[in-house]
Order: sequence, then C-alpha cells, then structure tokens
Amino acid sequence: MKNYVESMGIIAPKAVYHNLSPAQLVEHALRRGEGKLTEMGALLVETGKYTGRSPNDRFVVDTEAVHNDIDWGKVNVPISREKADAIYNRMVSYLQGRDIFIFDGFAGADPEFSLSVRVINELASQNLFIHQLLVRPTQEELEKFEVGFTVIAAPGFKCIPEVDGVNSEAAIIVDFEKKRVIIAGSQYAGEIKKSVFSVMNYLLPKKGVFSMHCSANIGKDGDSALFFGLSGTGKTTLSADPERMLIGDDEHGWSSKGIFNIEGGCYAKCINLSKENEPQIWNAVKFGTLVENVIMDEETRTLDYSDGSLTENTRAGYPVTYIPNCAIPGVGAHPKTVIFLTADAFGVLPPISKLDKNMAMYHFVSGYTSKLAGTERGIVEPQTTFSTCFGAPFLPLHPSRYAEMLGSRIDEHNANVYLINTGWVGGPYGVGSRIKLRFTRAMVTAALNGELENVEFELDPIFNVLVPKTCPNVPDEVLSPRAMWEDKEAYDKQAKDLAARFVKNFAKYDNMPKAIIEAGPKA
Repeated sequence: MKNYVESMGIIAPKAVYHNLSPAQLVEHALRRGEGKLTEMGALLVETGKYTGRSPNDRFVVDTEAVHNDIDWGKVNVPISREKADAIYNRMVSYLQGRDIFIFDGFAGADPEFSLSVRVINELASQNLFIHQLLVRPTQEELEKFEVGFTVIAAPGFKCIPEVDGVNSEAAIIVDFEKKRVIIAGSQYAGEIKKSVFSVMNYLLPKKGVFSMHCSANIGKDGDSALFFGLSGTGKTTLSADPERMLIGDDEHGWSSKGIFNIEGGCYAKCINLSKENEPQIWNAVKFGTLVENVIMDEETRTLDYSDGSLTENTRAGYPVTYIPNCAIPGVGAHPKTVIFLTADAFGVLPPISKLDKNMAMYHFVSGYTSKLAGTERGIVEPQTTFSTCFGAPFLPLHPSRYAEMLGSRIDEHNANVYLINTGWVGGPYGVGSRIKLRFTRAMVTAALNGELENVEFELDPIFNVLVPKTCPNVPDEVLSPRAMWEDKEAYDKQAKDLAARFVKNFAKYDNMPKAIIEAGPKA
C-alpha cells in the first residue's frame, strides 16, 4: 500500500493505515486530538469554518473527453487541466511526512452497477465517516479490489485563490478523465460523500440507470417507495419508518431491475433531534458514529441537539446497519410510490397533494424548497430556491437526462406520485408554525398504504395540484393551507407570489413539452 501511495505522488508518508476498523480509527482520532467521545460513545468533531457544503468552491476539470457531456454553469464550473494538476501536486506534497488513512469501498449496493472507490484521508475521523457511509466490502472483495475512482481529502491543505484560480482556500475538484476527486480546505465530511454521488450521477445514466437524490424504504409486502427532497426536508426522518425497512437515506439508482442504495450509511441532520420523534436516528448515535458540530456538555458528555450555535446543519454519519430494520443488501423492487418533499417557508403549499405524470415532471424539474439555515455556508435564514431534480448541485449532466428517466419509469411502473410539504402552515416562516411531524407521518403512511386512492380530491386553483379532502389521522383543516391562515387575502397574495416564482423559474426550461409547462402553478 505504501508503494501505491507513493505512486499517487505522496512521497515518504509518516505512516499508511489501510482499511482500519471503526474502533481503530476512533482510537487514532482521539490520540490525534481530532475529537471527543460522547456519552453514548460516538466520536464528536468540530469542522471549523466549513460546517456545510461549499458550492462556490466546486469545480469540474474541463477536458476534451468530457467537455460535451457536462452541463456547464454555476453548478459545474470548469477548471483547467493545468490548474487542477497544480493543486493536486501541491496537495500530495503537503501530505508527505503525514499519517495517511485509506478506505476501500463501493458506491452502489447492486454489484452490476457499483463503483470501487479508494478514499485517502488526512484525518482518521473523516476516514471513519467514509468507512461508515460507503458500502463496505467483504474480505474476499478486498483481496481483489481494483480502484475505479480515488478521492483525496486534506482539510489542512489550503488553496491560494490568486494562484490556483479558485474562489477560496477550499476547493472540491472532480476529475472524470483521471478518475479522481480532491477536496482541499474543508473538514465538512459531507463534501466527500457528495463528491462520490456526483461521480455516480455522471456514470450511472450512461449505463441506463436513473441516479436519484432520494431516500428509499420497502414495506412488508415488498412495496418500495422513494422520497425526493433537498437537505432538511425530511428524507432521512420520513424514510426511517419503524414499519418499513430502510434501503437508504440519500442516494439511489433505479435500474431495469429495481432500485438500489448507492451508499452503505446515513448522514442525518441532528438539529432538534429527539428520541420521541426520531427514535431510530437517536439510537444510531453511538460508538462508530461520527457526529459533527453538536454542542456537548463536557462533564456529562451529553449532546445538546437543540443548540445550533455552531451551525443548524449538525450531522451524524453512521452505517445503515445501525437502523434496526434496514434492508441488506440495499436493493428493492420498482417503487409503487414516489414522494417529493419540500419545506415551504411561505406556508402556502398544501401539506399533501397528488400529482399526475405531467405535474410530477414539472415539480421534479422545478425542485422547489426553502434552503434551511446552515445547510450551505452563508445561509443564515431560510431562502426560497429551485434545485433542478431535487439535486442540482450534484448533477454533472443536463437536467433533462434525469427528468426523462424519471418520466419513463413513472410510465413503465405506474407509480403514484405525491408532493408533501414538511414546511410551514398558518403563515410564513416566523409567523406560522412547522407542520407537526405526526401529521406528516400520517400523510406519508396514507400515501404508501394506498389509503388516498379512494378519497375525493380537488384541484388547487393556484398551484394546480390535486389536494385530498380527507386523510386518515390528519384534521381536515390542516389539508387546506388557506384555511390555516387567519388573513385569507394575505394567503392569496403570498400563494400567487410563490406561483409566479415557479413560472419564472420554469421559463428557463424552454425545451419542455407544452403539457408539462401547463401542469405547473398558475401565476
């Protein structure tokens, strides 16, 4: 392994630790002062100034081999081969004489479509994280492991913007031609997993697999369900259902055989985590779990999940096997139910609505939600955003590639599609209140069990979606957002404003069929 490391340009490392166990990695992290143990044995770290993804620091190496594939723009920002190689060479020089931690794992629970990934870390704690987040090979698989992609993460290495042609000391550079990713300057572990996801979003569609930013679970009768949504909308919480088996909480592929988890772990938000509302996630925060930026009482070692003083984007990374009813291997049949999750800060979207195929295509392409504080650097209060396909920051190819694959699969497998708002009711953020989790869970359960198939729906005149008049275990008035506002005129104004934002955003998709355009909100 030392020869391999030196072949990467990391000459004379202090020590190379290859495929250590979680216990060994925790020991190294504690010895090196990277973190502390919590009351339940999880490893707690602080990630410094980078407590969320840094989208303005993400680049794709622009080469002739990939230039025509990439959807260049604000998400996929080009960097030259010369600049990328110069940063890489300085990074590997920085790693000389340092401890190196290496993990070999797979992205993709279906062997037919999996990618072998080697992750090289400066920090033992980050190596623990990716050990838990990727699919862990068997000993037999390790013996014949061949590297398909390499990720090198060195938070201590800082870029020089005026020299390197980047925007800050941090840089996440995806190099499809050389099959490597380098992550400089940021200790936020989410950059590692999302870089692997971006790579899979490039590779899987070329194999005819629809790659998805979603969580997934499976019922007792083998009925699979997908939950699309951006960070903070409830993917992890709602898919961790004690009545269903968890396939995965964030990234999946949908092939001609069914769905499969891209990861082997979960990366759950922890802000306001409670044992009552989210017992499965609560119990997963134990030895082997990496916790980021949660405040801890130094005497009792108890975590205060309500304290967002470092960031609202507190996180816990753990293997999916820490969820008692997880599905191993992480595969499932073709989904019967597809749920789009949004956290509407305006408080005007219906808590649940049913979508026909054209409505589903419209809302998938729109990807509306409100960015919640701390999910990205610089976001300190909720902001309205449209993230194409509920995952724009991770999509190297043109959005139409992913949208077309969703539409064809809805058609082929007759999946029911619902839009569920986990955000605010009775008024906008700061005036109204967050929809009660028990109501949202009841809506999800009703959708999954088919209990909404025989209820009466009415078409929302502004948002142009089908709203059920009743839903088991949910008060009827909660289903109507307008009924929850005291000032009806204020609701109408706010709803029309949001509808206009939908229309304005969708205008940029000038190649969309008329039927899909007309399936959207009415400004």
